[in-house]
Amino acid sequence: MASGATIQAFADAVERLHADTTTLTGAQLATVADELLSVAGLLRGQPRLRRALTDPSRPGDDRSDLFRSLLAGKATEVTVNALAELVAGRFSKPSDLLDATERLGVDTLLSSAAKDSALAEVEDELFRFSQIVSGTPQLAATLSDIGAPVAPRTKLVGDLLNGKAQATTVRLVQVALEGFGGRGFEASLIRLVELTAARRDREVAYVTVAKPLGDAEEAALAAKLSAIYGREVSLKVDVNPAIIGGVSVRVGSDLYDGTILRRLNAAKQAFAK
Repeated sequence: MASGATIQAFADAVERLHADTTTLTGAQLATVADELLSVAGLLRGQPRLRRALTDPSRPGDDRSDLFRSLLAGKATEVTVNALAELVAGRFSKPSDLLDATERLGVDTLLSSAAKDSALAEVEDELFRFSQIVSGTPQLAATLSDIGAPVAPRTKLVGDLLNGKAQATTVRLVQVALEGFGGRGFEASLIRLVELTAARRDREVAYVTVAKPLGDAEEAALAAKLSAIYGREVSLKVDVNPAIIGGVSVRVGSDLYDGTILRRLNAAKQAFAK
């Protein structure tokens, strides 16, 4: 969603969706989110439909009417109205419509979790699952295999998480399986962690240490990073003995690497010259 026209179309749809969902419960928002994500799935598999719904030679109202006819009786009025608003806008390329629809679904899922005061738990569950995946090569290969059907991978995720994680977490992992925003599975998980944190108005800091931090150490590090970035920081800590000691912190594109491993590698390079 890079172009100005696409951003405006998305903003209009968000505004319409927000106006129509302010009184909905968490469960009702989850239903709307599932419908939005189902439409995203339809668009993903129908490139001709994406082109028809973003055809710049057709007036926005015509595209909107076409979309309404396709969804008549198949989705709630809230979902239809939001997506009709979206389709009426302009897109620089057909795939932008898919990305925008998918993002609307994810944002609505997060709104559902916020209504149920579960955002922090969803954020932590997504990160913990991403760690499990990255630390289990066979599982990572299975879930990241874009050449394999989605259905068995979705079932595997359900078997692993159902009853052990929030329903919103499970649904977001399923979104990641589809390649959220055109990303790979593991990159999709990380992006969803960051969007969940952003909904809580927090920055995500990925921290790598050789041994677990104590509560006081975590609090001190979070406070220092919050002072630097001017907002609350959500620490995502990974324990990796291979770094030997010290700490590595990544916030967005900023990397602070104070690990002993980095110093040793730097020393090796210096001696090699």
